[in-house]
Amino acid sequence: MYRLATWNMADIRNIAIIAHVDHGKTTLADALLKQSDTFRERGLEGTTILDSNDLERERGITILSKNCAVLIGDVKINIVDTPGHADFGGEVERIMNLVDGALLLVDAKEGPMPQTRFVLKKAIEAGHRIIVVINKIDKPDARPDWVLDQTFDLFTNLGASDAQSDFPVVYASAKQGKAGLTTDLTSMTDVRPLFDTILAEIPAPTNDTEGSLQVSVANVSYDTFKGKMGIGRVVRGVFRPGTVAWIDRDGHTTNAKVNTVFSFMGLGKIEVDHADAGDIVTFSGIPDVNIGETIADPLHPDALPVIEIEQPTVKMTFGVNTSPFAGQEGKFTTSRNIKERLERELQNDVALRMDPGTSEGNFVVSGRGELHLSILIEKMRREGYELQVSRPQVIFRDIDGVESEPFEDVTIECPEDASGPVIERIGRRRGEILDMKSENGTMNLTCIFPTRGLIGYRSLFVKETRGQGVMYSVFKEYRPTIGGIDAASHGSLIAFEDGTAMTYGLLNAEERGQLFIGAGTKVYEGMVIGQASKPTDMEVNVCKEKRLSNMRSKGDGVSESLETPRSQSLEEAMEYLGDDELLEVTPESLRIRKRLLKAHERKRVTTESN
Repeated sequence: MYRLATWNMADIRNIAIIAHVDHGKTTLADALLKQSDTFRERGLEGTTILDSNDLERERGITILSKNCAVLIGDVKINIVDTPGHADFGGEVERIMNLVDGALLLVDAKEGPMPQTRFVLKKAIEAGHRIIVVINKIDKPDARPDWVLDQTFDLFTNLGASDAQSDFPVVYASAKQGKAGLTTDLTSMTDVRPLFDTILAEIPAPTNDTEGSLQVSVANVSYDTFKGKMGIGRVVRGVFRPGTVAWIDRDGHTTNAKVNTVFSFMGLGKIEVDHADAGDIVTFSGIPDVNIGETIADPLHPDALPVIEIEQPTVKMTFGVNTSPFAGQEGKFTTSRNIKERLERELQNDVALRMDPGTSEGNFVVSGRGELHLSILIEKMRREGYELQVSRPQVIFRDIDGVESEPFEDVTIECPEDASGPVIERIGRRRGEILDMKSENGTMNLTCIFPTRGLIGYRSLFVKETRGQGVMYSVFKEYRPTIGGIDAASHGSLIAFEDGTAMTYGLLNAEERGQLFIGAGTKVYEGMVIGQASKPTDMEVNVCKEKRLSNMRSKGDGVSESLETPRSQSLEEAMEYLGDDELLEVTPESLRIRKRLLKAHERKRVTTESN
């Protein structure tokens, strides 16, 4: 489709949908799309339409921001669906430069959560007009009045201006596709009241269409036919295909040619001959364009301020797989393959960092949290890469001569009868409880944790709360380091030799801890096959077979049965890792191993350290 004319600024609204993870952003975006004039004649099918990535659908979270646009009468509304998890905050920070306002979704039962604070803080700092949408009012235990009071307090605590604190409120059930200005769900029929509020409250762009060209590059995408494409907002002037000035993050200016300019419409985009200031566009023709750069008038190349992104707080070492099984299951196995893939990810994710490791073939990758890095590892794994990674570690910084470490705001919900072990564990991991409330058999805890104390705790938390606990965290600030943390290090069961795990050998190992593997699994010396019941490592011979004899007793072999081994997800395996352990990641397997595979090498290192 080709459109000769674009929209005037008065007929454009640019909004972002922001919220805590799982508060209904993508579901609301679905409702807005389905009930807009864009799809009036042909309906849209399915749910979480914007979560097109396999990982997003599997995990039920938004990882990458998505652009779409809808028509309400003659007005075009550009909508950006943003991630709710703080580990992907780099996406949220960039999107604030694209829009003029935001819809803040808050769960009608839970109220503002740690990541609600994070995304709202970014919107307030950008000076945007914010519409509060209290979602999920169809829940039986919804409490919208209490949530509204808590949200207003949050605006005040974050330093919102008087105009921002006087926010409009819309009540909604995004799942049912309904919204209204009161809490009465029976009087709601569609989301038209939300559209009306957006048109009335979110200001139209006020950019200068007469000045020299400036386009901010806030994101990049890939097209099968067009190649790498930049996504940004026309900040000044009129954007047309042709020769432009391309200004990189370091301020270097190069003339380049833009082949095509697209404007968003519905779930896709339409090619336009020009785009006026205020519109959100995507363009092709500059194969090396990156986030944070500026497209400008070649005669007057004025750079926009470079987007400042908060620094990473957690790092891991990525390296070539050096286990005896290396190269058997992956397509890309060399250090060059891994380096090129990481460099490609750096182009799309400005919150990521990569530095050379201490040895050849290793790279230190830094991100905003364990989930941020685990998503990267999972993407590489699915693309056919084979690698090994170390235990996540926090990044210490020297601030005014004081060694400092990252701290996080943590909110915990758990059954009241499981709160004892949780509170004890918080103290051992140097967490500080700020608030504690008990309601309907559920304990709600608000804490501040050093990030070090959270590493390796989440899977333990799930176990202690029997899967009924929920924990959210968001980066707060750097504080002076608090010294040692009693994280109760674990012991591992280590394979004694190369071979295939046999039932007889696993039965003997099972008496010493919990197994990660079953019979028939190939193992190698130094591979971790389970967690020991004691906090010390133990070598076990799981390849041992039962000796055959010509004597057979009654019932011999009848009672030999193994317990179901503990399967681990990527995040759980990362949390389990000790300082002397590595995680072998391949497209088919996850294996935990000792950094030094030989027993005598591990013993020598232990002796030298003592």
